[in-house]
Amino acid sequence: MATRSTRTEKLDLRLTPEAKRTLAAAAQAEHRSLTDFVLESALGRAEEALANRRVFQLAPEQWEAFVAALDEPPRDLPRLRKLLNEPSIFSGSGSA
Repeated sequence: MATRSTRTEKLDLRLTPEAKRTLAAAAQAEHRSLTDFVLESALGRAEEALANRRVFQLAPEQWEAFVAALDEPPRDLPRLRKLLNEPSIFSGSGSA
């Protein structure tokens, strides 16, 4: 069983009466409070939405290519080198 943290934050939500009835019926069908049902459903969906930003999977040959690219020495990019050696517009050395 998961440990329960103290809830200190509030989220207001506007919805149609039909949407509220649907959520309440689903919560009741699972013998849970409406708050618990909505919170856990929303958190589950949030985890799904963020998963592809946290973890990515590659086939073994793709992984080998990725590691090989990381192991390559850096390429010389003259235009980038020039840009990075120029004074920044934020350094205050330009005229106002």
